[in-house]
This record gives sequence, C-alpha cells and structure tokens, in this order.
Amino acid sequence: MSSKARSQLSEWQAVAAQAPIWQQRHLRDVWGTKGASTRTAELTRTHDGLLFDFSKQRLDASVLNDLLALAEACELPRAIERLLSGDRVNQSEDRAALHTALRLPATSQLVVEGEDVVPAIHASLSRMSDIVSRIHAQQWRGVTGEAISDVVSIGVGGSDLGPYLATQSLAEFAPPEARGLHVHFVSSIDGTQLADLLDHLRPETTLFVVASKSFSTIDTLSNAETAIAWMRTRISDRARILRHHFIGVSAKPEKMTAYGIPQSNQIRFWDWVGGRFSLWSGIGLPIALKLGMAGFKQLLAGAHAMDTHFAQAPLADNLPVLMGLLQVWNSTFLGINGQAILPYDARLKLFPSYLTQLEMESNGKSVDRLGKPIDYATCPILWGEVGSNAQHAFYQLLHQGTQPVACDFIAPIRRYSRDDDTGSSLQHQQQLALANCLAQSRVLMLGDATRQGHHYYRGNQPSSTLLFDELTPYRLGQLIALYEHKVYVASALWNINPFDQWGVELGKKIATATHSVMTGAASAEDYDGSTQQLLRVIADGRAGWERASSRADKEQLS
Repeated sequence: MSSKARSQLSEWQAVAAQAPIWQQRHLRDVWGTKGASTRTAELTRTHDGLLFDFSKQRLDASVLNDLLALAEACELPRAIERLLSGDRVNQSEDRAALHTALRLPATSQLVVEGEDVVPAIHASLSRMSDIVSRIHAQQWRGVTGEAISDVVSIGVGGSDLGPYLATQSLAEFAPPEARGLHVHFVSSIDGTQLADLLDHLRPETTLFVVASKSFSTIDTLSNAETAIAWMRTRISDRARILRHHFIGVSAKPEKMTAYGIPQSNQIRFWDWVGGRFSLWSGIGLPIALKLGMAGFKQLLAGAHAMDTHFAQAPLADNLPVLMGLLQVWNSTFLGINGQAILPYDARLKLFPSYLTQLEMESNGKSVDRLGKPIDYATCPILWGEVGSNAQHAFYQLLHQGTQPVACDFIAPIRRYSRDDDTGSSLQHQQQLALANCLAQSRVLMLGDATRQGHHYYRGNQPSSTLLFDELTPYRLGQLIALYEHKVYVASALWNINPFDQWGVELGKKIATATHSVMTGAASAEDYDGSTQQLLRVIADGRAGWERASSRADKEQLS
C-alpha cells in the first residue's frame, strides 16, 4: 500500500474530517458536557499492573472508533503478526526485526526461514550468565591477578542508552554479589567522558565492554583504542590486555576476532536486532552485571509479557495500539509536532533520552516503505525530563507558550517502604511527586480562563497518564516494550519503515570524509564556503581564530 493510498483511504478521510473540530474544541468545554461522566471509563485501559488514562487527549470515543477503523484498513493486525513471526518487515535492509525473539522463554520455538532462533538466543544468554557469574564471584582476574572492581561499557546510541537507562533506573535491585562492582558508561566521541573516568580507575582492576553491532562504529572504537592506550601505560602487551580486560559484544564475531578479542570474551547477537532495540541481547551485559542474571531475566519477562499482550489483545484494548493511534492522531491530523515525556520518578531520568532515540530514529522518515515521498506529517519532536525538574524549566512553554505539545505523564504509585522517620519523609515526598503529576496534567488540560494577561493559562494541551504499581525490572521491561510497539503501530499507519536509519548512516559517511580533509588525506575544494572556512579555522587553531576575528572587526570598523 503506497503512501498516496494511505491518505486516500476512506477511513483516513473519516479521521481527517474530525480533526478541524478538535483543533477548535477546548478540552475545558469537553469536560463540561453531559457526556463527560462516561469519558474517563471510555478512554482508560488497564493491563497487568498498568493503567493508561488518555481521557485528557483531544478526542472522544467517536474519533477513537475512526482511528481503530483506520488501523484495520491499514492491516495493522497483519503487520503485528508479521513483526512477531520474523517476516522481513525491514524492507530497505531486507531482514526481520526480531528483538521480540530475544525475550522468548527457552521453551518457546520460533522458526524463521527454516531455523529455530530460540536456541541460539539462549546460548548467548548462557554465555552472558557465565561471564556475569565469574565477575560477581571475583573469578575474572586482570593481568596482575586482581579481581575486577570496575566495568566500563563503551558504546553509542542503542548500545549505550538502553543499558544505561536500565542500570540507573534499577540500581536498588542489585543483588549482594553485584554491589561492590561499579558499572560506568562511555559514549561521547570527544573523549571527555573517558578521560574523566580513567583518572579515577586502576588498569589492573578495570574491565571494558566494547559494544557495537557492526564493530566498526568510529565513536566506539576510538574510545576503545584510548582505553587500550591507557592500559598500556601499566601493561605493555596488547594481546594480554584484550584477553584479561576486554569483552566484545557484536553481530560481527569475525571483526571482534580480527580486533584481537578472544572468542571466549565475545558475546554475539544478530543482524536482525536493531541497535535501538538491542538492550535485550548481549548489549544488555552491563544490566546483567548490575542486576544479576535473575534481574536481567525479569526485565526480559516484563517485555515478553507486553509482547504477548500486543499479539493477543483486541485493538481497542491494546495499550501499544492505543498509544500509537494517539500519536498518529496528534501529529498527522491535529498538527501537534511536539511530544514531551515526563516521568515523575527520578529513577527514570534517562527514559526521555531513551525514547528520543527510539522514536525519532525509528519514525523520523519522509518516505514510505517503497521509498516514495509521503504527503503527511510523521514523527513529532520528542524531549522530556523528570517532571519535578521540568516544572521549573520548560513547563512555562507548555502552559503559556504558543506551541501545542502532547505529553506523557509516567509515575509509579508506590515506592518507599521504610518504617522509620526517614521512610515517612520519603513517602511524603512520593505523595508530593504524584500530586504534582496529577495537578500539572489537569492544568495543562483545563488552563485558567479566569486569569488574563501575564496570568492567562490557555490549557488544551493534550496528555496521557501512565500509572503503575511500582518500578521493578519486570515493570521497566513492560514499559520499554510498550513504547517499542507503540513506535511500530504508528509506523504501520504511516506506512514507513521504523527499522532503518539511513540518515544516520549518511552523517557517518560525510563525517569520515570530513575527517580525511582534516588529516590532509583529502581536499576540501568541493566543500561549501562555510565548511571550508570552519576547516581553516580548526586547522589554524586559536591563532587562526584570533586572526579571523581581528579581520572581521577591522572590516566592521571600516
């Protein structure tokens, strides 16, 4: 089905016909109507410890029914089946997107193109388990025979954000054997993170995990080479360093071997695992080191439970489906081009960053699955922050700015269980956080028409609220998988491929060529004037900058 056919579907036109009404209608008026008494029940769903209330969105049951009809017309049920069964849903790279297989139980079977993929997945998990057990038992020793005290995960993008999110969010669930192990993350290509970190580590007790799907990402390998150079200040033999102090995680075992990482130190995953969907694979080794394999498997179990719900629940009660439909409604039909992710729990501070990559790298597309230009808006711009911090930062724009923004409020209901005075104070703070969460979504919806001028709140900012009982590894697995599937649902309605990222690849290619110019290996004669000027300033260093500034000042004076 082409993109032109999408926008010409009668079901698409039915949804589009409702949009002008809801662009003009204020939620304050909606909640003042007779039908408001049933609105909450009609626009709330619950499943397995999650409550999803989207009654503050700018739609009603009629719009929802039209969106569900559009989903059927776009063959969403078939698209879900194709994803989960291992069909080649990633057309531009001609492969499956089987991250859901990574969380299948060992007793499952999934035959893809004649091969059951489950045994290989669990063999990789077994390799992870062996490595985790050795490190936790202090049996993995460095070159000098000392036990490992610090693990540095070197990756970028999906090889960094997912593990970083999970380890930071779930640190309190570390088992006793993992509490003396410090897990760190390095991603920036400029070396700042790594330089700051190495000043506080000892080569003899540090282990590096080099995580790269292709094992050719320049950001990751440049940091790895710097780490090796640091190790060689104390241990000269590169081979021994790689044998005792480096683990590789990649879909390219031959490249890890060529780099010098022994096969016993390698964890493999597969080309059908997209980088931003890879934390469930060997890329999640830092998570397992922090939470233990039992904790990591709880994370997998939560995600698998969401996969089952996605596969089996009717569209009208399917949480990822509803979230995806809401995004299409807001972005494509209402013209709301901003999406704020607002967790009211500081443990989830990295969740907005994680979703920024997941959603914008997946659905930031302007061509359909056949590579043809589309004639409608797709993914909005995502950003976010812990809600209590965001209230003192960009909520000003949400409340009184000129831009419509859809918001996701996310919060656990329970936390602290201590019985002492500190526990009582912490429970009070948790209540304050929840009170702010509910209050902010309400004010964004209703505004305050009684105030004028500087004190006027226009309201009518749509939002959804996702509540869950408490944050655990299982629950975080659910949440991440929920948003993964939301992305896929939206892509199915937009008829785009959410599993490639050719824009990212082009940027890498041009950066490599530009670096060749900077090293003198290539000429800049075909570059634009702005880039040529910037290259000259960089080549000249500070002196060149000062000369350029001086010339500019003289020209202005003359």
